[in-house]
Amino acid sequence: MDDAGTDREVEALRRQVRRLRGRDRQELGYLFVVTYGRSGSTLVTGLLNTIPGYVIRGENRDALHHLFLFHTTLLAEKHRASRGELRQTTSSFFGIGDFPPQQSLDGIRRLALDTVLRPRPDTRVTGFKEIRWYHPDVAEYVAWLREVFPGARFVVNTRDHADVARSKWWAKGDPEQTAAALADIESRLLAIADDLGDAAYRIHYDDYVSDPTVLRGLFDWLGEDFDEAVVRETFAVKHSS
Repeated sequence: MDDAGTDREVEALRRQVRRLRGRDRQELGYLFVVTYGRSGSTLVTGLLNTIPGYVIRGENRDALHHLFLFHTTLLAEKHRASRGELRQTTSSFFGIGDFPPQQSLDGIRRLALDTVLRPRPDTRVTGFKEIRWYHPDVAEYVAWLREVFPGARFVVNTRDHADVARSKWWAKGDPEQTAAALADIESRLLAIADDLGDAAYRIHYDDYVSDPTVLRGLFDWLGEDFDEAVVRETFAVKHSS
């Protein structure tokens, strides 16, 4: 085989490796669980992972929000002054005027796929659940996630606040402050769900625990078959603590 043929074979193998690791997986769907702590979100994640081809990871301590700040900071500086000025070596921000937004988004997607989401070769839909959606810029962050992950959809999970507040995780604080914090967080999440329209689906812990069949609507929204027996089996297994 000549050098050109060898180079083509090597590049083909590289493309296959990138595809298997998650890169260039344009067919992937993305799904994120949006909620707050002690809402039953780990149970929701376990349920979603029973669907063939789904790999929904757990929390990552809001790591992607740092990448959001990275991207938006550079983008803001890019637009702060004329590109010509920022191209001058005499500028204290030399080079930032050529920050490539799309290349940044593509690179962040590849990084997240390779390190956080890690889809398998047979994965159809991937994503993660997170409880840290309480930042003031959460609406902008969700909009950015939709740029990074084209077609992303969001499951917004809520729970009765009195039950949440009684959990060990929330009971450490002042009850009135906890109630106010939960109300504020949930109002923001529901506003985001409204803005997302068909890209979001709301579920409520107390509803689906009392009657698992109410989740049929979620499965219909996802375009997946609803298997009540599997759902009940999943609910019978303890998730988180």
